[in-house]
Amino acid sequence: MSIKRETPRSIKFSPNINPYAHGSVIAEFGNTKVHITATVQESVPSFLKGKGQGWLTAEYSMLPGSTHTRSDRERKGASGRTQEIQRLIGRSLRSIVDLKALGERTILVDCDVLVADGGTRTTSISGAYVALEIAVKKLMKDGLLTVNPIKDGLVAISIGINKENEVIADLNYEEDSSCHTDMNVVMTTSGKFVEVQGTAEGEPFSLNQLQDLISCAQKALVVVTAAQQEILKRV
Repeated sequence: MSIKRETPRSIKFSPNINPYAHGSVIAEFGNTKVHITATVQESVPSFLKGKGQGWLTAEYSMLPGSTHTRSDRERKGASGRTQEIQRLIGRSLRSIVDLKALGERTILVDCDVLVADGGTRTTSISGAYVALEIAVKKLMKDGLLTVNPIKDGLVAISIGINKENEVIADLNYEEDSSCHTDMNVVMTTSGKFVEVQGTAEGEPFSLNQLQDLISCAQKALVVVTAAQQEILKRV
């Protein structure tokens, strides 16, 4: 099986885009753009009160003009797809955070898709890590935290196999919609897996193909990590 593209599309992180959030960024992978904020509340959900630990949760939405045809706002509650994505973002971020070190406070991460051209959930996760780092830096600067609760970095990428049996990293909408296999890989900066979501949309994939997909994702995520670290050096 050949590799069509093992590096991500162009990556851009624009930090501190929102003056009201503790941490914010617009994450761009190719034409996909997601506005992400990390907001801190000095309280925790009722099930955690008095337990000496914090909480981190995420919400995700596709803004009406983010796709080719306008989608309605989810005023009656999040759809099944939206719930699945925001749970993925939340649990991915919690995997790298020491909630006890966070203290009894909550970090709420909001990911709003401005432009959707494939990989919105993985762009959200990679950008959410940047927003989280900025928010925690602010908490430490303000003396609200004495220990950094972030244990590792976090990156994510989409990957797929097209009809020509080629592996593609960081799928755009057209590539994603025509792929035989679609996969999302979430990893820590230190190289551990957080989540792997893989589905055969057409032809089933073999163990060798799965290994090729993972290998390609690992190479692409090195590039994403470098882009994250470069921007975090300047904030």
